[in-house]
Amino acid sequence: MIDRRMLLNIDWMLLLLVFMIGAWGLITVYSATNGRLETHLDGLYLKQIYWFCAGLAVMVLVTLVDYQHLSRSAYLLLLLGILLLVGVFAFGRVASGARRWLTIGPLSIQPSEIVKVFLVLSFARYFTDIRRDGGLRLRDLLIPCVMVGVPFVLIAKQPDLGTALVLFLVACTLIFASGFPLKVLLSLMGIGVVALPVSWIFLKDYQKVRVITLLNPDFDPLGAGYHSWQSKIAIGSGGFWGKGFLAGTQSGLNFLPEKHTDFIFAVFAEEWGFVGTAVLLVLYMALVLRGLSIAYTSKDRLGSLIATGVVAMLSVYILFNIGMTVGLTPVVGLPLPLFSYGGSSMLATMIAVGLLLNIRMRRFLYG
Repeated sequence: MIDRRMLLNIDWMLLLLVFMIGAWGLITVYSATNGRLETHLDGLYLKQIYWFCAGLAVMVLVTLVDYQHLSRSAYLLLLLGILLLVGVFAFGRVASGARRWLTIGPLSIQPSEIVKVFLVLSFARYFTDIRRDGGLRLRDLLIPCVMVGVPFVLIAKQPDLGTALVLFLVACTLIFASGFPLKVLLSLMGIGVVALPVSWIFLKDYQKVRVITLLNPDFDPLGAGYHSWQSKIAIGSGGFWGKGFLAGTQSGLNFLPEKHTDFIFAVFAEEWGFVGTAVLLVLYMALVLRGLSIAYTSKDRLGSLIATGVVAMLSVYILFNIGMTVGLTPVVGLPLPLFSYGGSSMLATMIAVGLLLNIRMRRFLYG
């Protein structure tokens, strides 16, 4: 039975932000796909509406189940996610040179998107259970390293280095938020600095070229740098007020690749200009700040860590997606939350929002 006080603690502002960003995303997906040169994209906006509605249903379900109960299944959920990632290698569908999707009946899902949420739940439970009066020690990181390392390797092998990087950054955020002593954190930073040059060896050739292109945009403007250049042209051509809805030329004439997924922000900026992008950025900032507020006001450690992990996940996606469209980060193929076309991304984001609502609604129960 639902406590009446829970209904009084529903975060209507968070829900409003989700609906506003999601609605604007649906409009932009329609603009990027309908009536364009690529006829195979027609109707994708309808699928996005279905995914948005399915995401809302999942969000409600996640909200109804106490996050304390959800956390008890966190390790099993993470194990399930890892098994799905293994299944991708055996039965996954290949698209654009990457094996990232599992086809289940009429649906195609990307397990790496869902694993991020499972990792947040697992880390939050672990650091809640292991909290020590004498402080956390370096050896307490062994299990978390395994929890993030296994899916990191599996996702990077797909290859999907962008999502693997999100896992790593979310894990680092939760390690920092869990209360490790400064000397432990500095030791980890030192290890990371030393390992950074070594990681270059393991990058694929096209990934190395993307990094070089970021540092030198003129390196290959018609090859590896083409996506970034066309994106910046689209954003710049939007001007102050934008060209207007359905009036974007870079996307309409097919100069802008992956316009309904990775580079949907460029489509939006071309049509809505500086004013529209400023409003969208304010909405995203309000979403992140709302999540931080939920993490700060949570009365228990578990809720605070889950909310912190969710905010970290959303923030990394927002920063990297917008960053790559303006040439500040490498092109890593990360969607813009609630905005880019993609069912798995939408479901993962809605589950994350459901966890925030869950924690906010039950903050009076735990303390």
